[in-house]
Amino acid sequence: MHLNQFLKFHPILKEKIWGGKKLNQLFNKNSNKDNIGESWEISDVENDTSIVCNGNLKDRNLKELISEFKGDLVGEKIYQQFGEKFPLLIKFIDAKEALSIQLHPNNELAQQRHNSFGKTEMWYVMQADEKANLIVGFKKDSNQKEYLANLERKSLLTILNVDEVCEGDVYFIPTGRVHAIGAGVLLAEIQQTSDITYRVYDWDRPNPDGTYRELHTEEALDAIDFKAQKSYKTSYNKEKNISSEIVSCPYFTTNVLPLSSKIKVNHSDKDSFVIYMCVKGAVLFMLNGGEEVLIMGETLLAPACIKEFEIIPREPSELLEVFIK
Repeated sequence: MHLNQFLKFHPILKEKIWGGKKLNQLFNKNSNKDNIGESWEISDVENDTSIVCNGNLKDRNLKELISEFKGDLVGEKIYQQFGEKFPLLIKFIDAKEALSIQLHPNNELAQQRHNSFGKTEMWYVMQADEKANLIVGFKKDSNQKEYLANLERKSLLTILNVDEVCEGDVYFIPTGRVHAIGAGVLLAEIQQTSDITYRVYDWDRPNPDGTYRELHTEEALDAIDFKAQKSYKTSYNKEKNISSEIVSCPYFTTNVLPLSSKIKVNHSDKDSFVIYMCVKGAVLFMLNGGEEVLIMGETLLAPACIKEFEIIPREPSELLEVFIK
């Protein structure tokens, strides 16, 4: 069978103690639950493999497709490196309450302790309530002693950097960087395929049954990067109808693509799948007479073997374009 279609997947919805209703209300992620915190759009995390919801490959899962189509789906180099593991996890996140203060281990630590990839990630803010913020990194260089003293006193916020955010803000979160999504933020998250999180402070918030979520104080100590940055926000340029790079690292590259008119896309320079997340508006993907609609809050995967197609916005729209260099 020839792989000649864009792939869309059923979202995998995750209830979270901090989740809300925006994913349902704004993105039509059908759920009768009031606390959906995450929509996993494309996932190959164990027991959470995405299932196709469109076209001839409907009801097939991502793992089977990589096994069948190999480099045609993910790109030859990527297939050689990752085999049948899809290397990225793509999500939308709605924080009604703040997430725990946390960080992720790097590849070496994650491999050694959890037999997993590390977790480098990035955020693209899609909507933020007034005064909503993100916690990212330290205000100034810190160390284990100062950090532990503040952790014990529950005063971590006095040494952490807190930024008020608005739509379009981008943050890159390398492994080791302490971070938390604040209440009232809705964002797109792109990350390595890994579900390993070291939770260091959870606001003393109990679960509905009165228990508390596990903290990882000890594990986190060797994983934290105590160095501070001048600014944690990524600055980037946006140009209409042109794909502009906003983040690039060994694990993924993300471009922003604001659309006001039809464009022809050519990916013959890439040996990679390309993921599109619609963060505003609605667009039409056209391929040899076939078409696929993508609306805000939806995600689509263009297989590596599909090099040329057109994207037609139905209204002023914005896409994130994600691939591996």
